[in-house]
Amino acid sequence: MSEILTARALLAKLVSFPTVSRDSNLELVDWVAEYLDGHGIATARDYDDTGKKASLYAHVGPEETGGVVLSGHTDVVPVDGQAWETDPFWVTEKDGKLFGRGTCDMKGFDALAIWAAVEAKRRGVTRPLQLALSRDEEIGCVGAPPMIERMKGQLPKASLAIIGEPTSMGIINGHKGGTGFDLHFKGFEIHSSLQDRGVSAIMEAARLIQWCNEQNEQSAAEADPDSPFDPPFSTLHVGMIEGGTAHNITAKDCMFVLSLRCLPTEDVGEWRKKVLAEIARIEAGMKAIRPEAEIHVDPRWDVPGLKEEVDGEAEAMVRRLTGLNSAGVVSFGTEAGQFQSAGYSAIVCGPGNIAQAHQPNEFIEIAQLEQGEAFMEKLLSELA
Repeated sequence: MSEILTARALLAKLVSFPTVSRDSNLELVDWVAEYLDGHGIATARDYDDTGKKASLYAHVGPEETGGVVLSGHTDVVPVDGQAWETDPFWVTEKDGKLFGRGTCDMKGFDALAIWAAVEAKRRGVTRPLQLALSRDEEIGCVGAPPMIERMKGQLPKASLAIIGEPTSMGIINGHKGGTGFDLHFKGFEIHSSLQDRGVSAIMEAARLIQWCNEQNEQSAAEADPDSPFDPPFSTLHVGMIEGGTAHNITAKDCMFVLSLRCLPTEDVGEWRKKVLAEIARIEAGMKAIRPEAEIHVDPRWDVPGLKEEVDGEAEAMVRRLTGLNSAGVVSFGTEAGQFQSAGYSAIVCGPGNIAQAHQPNEFIEIAQLEQGEAFMEKLLSELA
């Protein structure tokens, strides 16, 4: 049997793998699989189309339904251009904090989940525990859905999932969903003095961006003041844009990503239809000037919101484990909505503060990691 590592040692090992979303995560997945295998836990994988990334999942305990899933993601955001004071891929302790990329989001929880799986195997449990470590969460939660489908087909179906995004060990029972599009406006170049005979990709893209502004204003005006969400309405956003050749040429190209954060009480699909209808309207105007002008639309992600469950099993369990009597909501998305859509009761609860996620000098407080360990100990006792 392999050496049993502490949650902190596991965290240090996980952080040492630079699993930035643009790169492979297979070294981390290979190591986790080997570590779990050394403790008698078989693992399975779901690969992406390139074969260079994989999600990993495992089952511990009796081969029966009704278990608990501990869900985390293995990828992290880049450190490029950030002013780090320490090596981002080495855990450094200072002032009661553990610094390193992913310590908070969310390898701290991953480490706790791996530790709990090994302890569940070693101690024995009468209710199953499943581990789910996804790929590509940071680029739109695209790795979880195929992993969940494989889990449902290959493992006894669990009844609830705890998604360990950083909530300072608070309970989150609702979050926004969203969708995103890669957009490429293709215009027709001509000297800007004759711009009425050409099509400026940038200026046509501006029509869609202005429409987004108007939709946001309308949504804000119609928002429910009693909504627990901040902001209490769905939002459309463009964060980056590029295109054009020169100041006196109508732009041939304009590219940007359009994203939507949608209240869980609203239909992401209906919002998608509205966006695509506006894109089609703008494209028709472009083609009326130059038939070869067009807009290429490439869907990027589709993340359902997490809806508060009436008498939800996951929330009831996490309330028992944390001792908390209240829950909240957040405006960022997680894989919890995807587990919920797949038929699991789902809740979000994990160590670390979301304010540290994606930041230079990202850290998790040691006290938070210890609080997560206490949570896992109580979970193991309940499963036993």
